[in-house]
Amino acid sequence: MKTKYSGLFELLGEDRQAKEYYDSLPDYVKQSISAREQNINSFASLQDYAQNLLRNE
Repeated sequence: MKTKYSGLFELLGEDRQAKEYYDSLPDYVKQSISAREQNINSFASLQDYAQNLLRNE
């Protein structure tokens, strides 16, 4: 399994765990993450970014 991807959409296409996690997030979090998709290149970066957004609710 690759640990670094070119962006969010490649990550979601190739990592089922990341896709399931992303799908479980609230819509506003998914929108924010999608807007900066090129910065999300691993499952860890996806989790970190989502956690920061959720913490600031």
